[in-house]
Amino acid sequence: MSLYDNITYMEDIKKIALLDYSWEKLKDKSLAISGATGMIGSFLIDVLMYRNENCNQNVMIYAFGRNEEKAKSRFERYYDNEKFSFKKQDINLSIAEDICGKKVDYIIHAASNTHPVAYSSDPIGTISANVIGTNNLLEWAVKVNCERFVFLSSVEIYGENKGDTDTFAEDYLGYIDCNTLRAGYPESKRTGETLCQAYIKQKGLDVVIPRLSRCYGPTMLESDTKALSQFIKKGVNSEDIVLKSEGTQLYSYAYVADAVSGIIKLMFDGECGGAYNVVSDDSDIMLKDLAKIIADYVGKKVIFELPSETERAGYSKATKATLASGKIKETGWKSYFDIKEGLHHTIDVLRSLYEH
Repeated sequence: MSLYDNITYMEDIKKIALLDYSWEKLKDKSLAISGATGMIGSFLIDVLMYRNENCNQNVMIYAFGRNEEKAKSRFERYYDNEKFSFKKQDINLSIAEDICGKKVDYIIHAASNTHPVAYSSDPIGTISANVIGTNNLLEWAVKVNCERFVFLSSVEIYGENKGDTDTFAEDYLGYIDCNTLRAGYPESKRTGETLCQAYIKQKGLDVVIPRLSRCYGPTMLESDTKALSQFIKKGVNSEDIVLKSEGTQLYSYAYVADAVSGIIKLMFDGECGGAYNVVSDDSDIMLKDLAKIIADYVGKKVIFELPSETERAGYSKATKATLASGKIKETGWKSYFDIKEGLHHTIDVLRSLYEH
């Protein structure tokens, strides 16, 4: 059984694919996406391929990744489809100008390490993808006359809440101690955003920047070590939920379907150079309350455990990081999944996959 056989997953795909968006801008165009097999990239590709199959979208999708076997497994349904093409490419290396032909209309940069153990065990790779990889893709975007470049940034760029605001609006600048291992991810995302502004000014490139809150969903990777991802895995396996702190961290979250709908909406209607927070409604919640939602849903309990040194090194120092969503809502975007529905969908879909 695959994701494509799961009714809940396909209903989520259908909901986003049939939103009243400016899909005509993508008609008969081409789109390249880095990090294609990741949580965000793979859901996004499924949405676009749904439109190809059911809405005559006719968009050519170039999926960039480093592992072809992984891509074949993930995109088995349409790996040989004429509108889908996997490109084996490490974005930290120079990208051949004609890898996708002479013209690529849209580029979405979704490749990045996105979880704590990766931050602490592969800090160089984390920084490289967000800086060197971003620069390589931006340079390639100029060469292929890209109409719009979408750089997926993160809530992490806000750093620590200095105690002067309840939520982070897009103009907030928090504190980050750059002289630490853990700073590699947020600082490199900040640099990636600055690179985008440089290419707008110097090369005339059109760029928009979705800043994603903490994302989750059934397309999450097995290797994901974020706290919520660990909770979900425990829930799927009907085990007690392990909380490795007091759980008072207050964060904003986004179900993967909302994150992808926000990315698509901004690709169509965001302002060039603009950064926009993407967060699901009713999804500001403490870690301990997240754990309880999952434990209650699967009939288990929450237990406490000390983290390993590797885990601790990758943890965010931010204890309160909630996002304001007013700016993206001005584009006409809205979310469709609150935290309970998103978690229930995630657990139900993953359970069905593991059972088979």
